Amino acid sequence: MPAPALSACTHTDGLPPAKVYDRANGYTPAMDPRESTIVDITSASLPNLIQQARDLLAEYGAFLQARPEAAHVCFGSLAHETARLPLSYEEQGGGVLLAQVGSEAAGMVAWRVVPGPFSAHSWEIKRLWVRPAARGLALGRRLTHAILDRAAAAGRRAVYLDTIPAAMPEALSLYRKIGFTPCAPYAGEANDGVTYFVKFL
Repeated sequence: MPAPALSACTHTDGLPPAKVYDRANGYTPAMDPRESTIVDITSASLPNLIQQARDLLAEYGAFLQARPEAAHVCFGSLAHETARLPLSYEEQGGGVLLAQVGSEAAGMVAWRVVPGPFSAHSWEIKRLWVRPAARGLALGRRLTHAILDRAAAAGRRAVYLDTIPAAMPEALSLYRKIGFTPCAPYAGEANDGVTYFVKFL
């Protein structure tokens, strides 16, 4: 049975129950980070890699669904986004990256062209997620820097993102360490509990 909706907004649908991954699944935080790789996921990628990215996105959604701090935030049709990944981001001028440790999928992130007035020169980071068992390998940092590098190479002048500090304090700390600074909402009205960031390139 599908999980409940991510929020009360009418255009949000449910996600399938996320799989549970622990330290018995082939990697631990003590593993050598040099065993990790970052892979571009495109519509031409192998089906198993695409499915790994979709599983990670479903876990991201299930995590936020379970956090009371995020209950008031509308995430839109995340199940539809997951089912269409990576096309859901390719259609928005972006893409998806997958982090692997050995042969195991360990994290993901997506990006798109910022909707609205900044679209000509900016990207937006979305859905950064690292499985708990793989934390401590700097995968979140590597995934974020990979998008920053791609944005700079594409001639973008800024990268934006938003986060829910109360639900994801580790992500907030990471973004600050990388050099993101608080900014005004950049793609519409502000949501309570959401903090907006930008990093100029």
